[in-house]
Formats: sequence, C-alpha cells, structure tokens
Amino acid sequence: MAASRKKLPSIIINAEDHKRLTALASSALDRVPDVAESLLCELDRARIGAPGALPADSVQMGSSVAFDADNGFAKQVTLVYPGEADIEAGRISVLTPVGAALIGLSVGQSIDWQDRSGKVHRMTIRSVTPQAIPGKV
Repeated sequence: MAASRKKLPSIIINAEDHKRLTALASSALDRVPDVAESLLCELDRARIGAPGALPADSVQMGSSVAFDADNGFAKQVTLVYPGEADIEAGRISVLTPVGAALIGLSVGQSIDWQDRSGKVHRMTIRSVTPQAIPGKV
C-alpha cells in the first residue's frame, strides 16, 4: 500500500440501497468500469443497517449533502440514482466519481476521490439532510 494512501473512513448504508446499488454497479461494469468498480469497493467495505436505524447524518440515497473540497470548492448536492440525475438541479448520480465516494459517509468524515481526468481530490462532509419520505413527519 502506498504511503500517500489515506485510511478510508467507515461507512454505513441501508440494506435496501446496498442491494439495489450492488446490482446497479454490477450491471454498469461494462459501461463505466472505473466508477462501477469504485462503487462496488465502497459497498464491499460498508456496514449494512436497517433503513430506519441509520444515523441521520449519514449519506444515503436521496440525501442532500454539503461538502467542502481541498481545492476550496464547496457544494451542496442530492445523491440520486442515475435516471434521476440532473447536474443543473444539483442532483448527482451515485454512478459518478463524486457520488460513489459520498455514499455512506457521515458529517465530519473526509475521503479522497478521483475525477474523470485522474486527479485526486479530498472532500469533507459538512452536513447531511436525510431524504424526505412521503407520508412521514
């Protein structure tokens, strides 16, 4: 392992999303192999929790996430499945380098991710707003 490699933060993902994301990443291996592999690695190391029992500050599908990047870039996005992605509306697909890196992180955690050009960036989670579930208060 390279000395420059940082220890990956612990992550937690709900069981439903874990199953759906594993199938999604597996089916995307031929189209976007780098991102699909990255997402599968994140899923492999994740702790799996019951949908209602996860920490409110953990990034799950549908969460709104604010993060800071090492280049001074700050962003707020909503993590979505590929068919719901809309970069203009801040809806980022889990099948992008940033999206795959975000899943399962909690407030205060940092992770490195590689953009499509191969440059490595580090981001830190500032806040997480869970997905609003229709019918729940």
